[in-house]
Amino acid sequence: MNKKVLMKGNETIAEAAIQACCRFYAGYPITPQNEIPEYMARRMPEVGGVFIQAESELAAINIVYGASAAGARAMTSSSSPGISLKQECISYLAGSELPAVIVNIQRGGPGLGNISGSQADYFQAVKGGGHGDYRLLVYAPYNLQELWDLTMLAFDKAEEYRNPVMILGDGILGQMMEPFYTTPYIRPELPEKDWVLDGCKDREPRVIKSLYMGEGELEMKNNLLQKKYRKMKDKEVKFEGYFTEESEVLVVAFGIAARIALSSVRKLRHEGLKIGLFRPITLFPFPEKELSILAGEDRRFLTIEMNAGQMVEDVRLAVNGRSDVLFYGRPGGSIMTPEEVQKKILEIVH
Repeated sequence: MNKKVLMKGNETIAEAAIQACCRFYAGYPITPQNEIPEYMARRMPEVGGVFIQAESELAAINIVYGASAAGARAMTSSSSPGISLKQECISYLAGSELPAVIVNIQRGGPGLGNISGSQADYFQAVKGGGHGDYRLLVYAPYNLQELWDLTMLAFDKAEEYRNPVMILGDGILGQMMEPFYTTPYIRPELPEKDWVLDGCKDREPRVIKSLYMGEGELEMKNNLLQKKYRKMKDKEVKFEGYFTEESEVLVVAFGIAARIALSSVRKLRHEGLKIGLFRPITLFPFPEKELSILAGEDRRFLTIEMNAGQMVEDVRLAVNGRSDVLFYGRPGGSIMTPEEVQKKILEIVH
């Protein structure tokens, strides 16, 4: 029987990673994700793993690069400015096709901003925040049960695709406590790691790199990477819909904003209004086909985000002019209330 526990969000991520056989963690402190390295510092020695508090965010992600190349299930975590510092090596990880799990518990920005929860790193996460034509598989959990389940899944998908995977949370989700079920980790059959740099005494040498200087080499490599990203789009899309087929106004939101919006949608439906919610769980690949199917002249979309408007651009691309797409957001680490969302929906309805 699955055990029901009460934990903080950041600690949920850390324990889920350990249960998913993560045995290498490197990070650097930054609020509001500090409970992750704190928890890992205590738990990793208990399970025979390695914890390193690096001297900087740059060092942490480069250490993860090396651990992954050696075959370890490796993870790092940070918050918005720290993730910015990691971007160069995240591009290296993607270019070298190395699996790793990267956790971003977002805070307000730009710059140092504040330590409140935010969703302003959407562009950075889903469009490739570093250089080059690369993508991360990006999960956007909205409660602690999903933090647990998606963190476990992230390690499997990172190895399946040989690609970094990001858990995109926020300061509210990381700091909140609520009960959830500790579903057991069941390791799936995954491709053999025939690329690991584990010594070549009894085999031919292997090379892991992201530098391709020969004529046409880099283009060939990028075409292979794009083929992998297309496979992700075909197989890895996750979303949830609430009353989508019978709605006149369809709210689109992810993460903690979706949780707030769902409360508003349920209240307004109780009052007889035809309101629905569409929640992307994967931000890349984005559920564009599923949103496109729902578009039509008789339906309007309202995108709710804790930023100045980012995912709304992908919603508009998916809808492709067949429905009006409106936006309501709170930038700068401010959280909207269910009452504010209800007010915005009523403005559209009336």
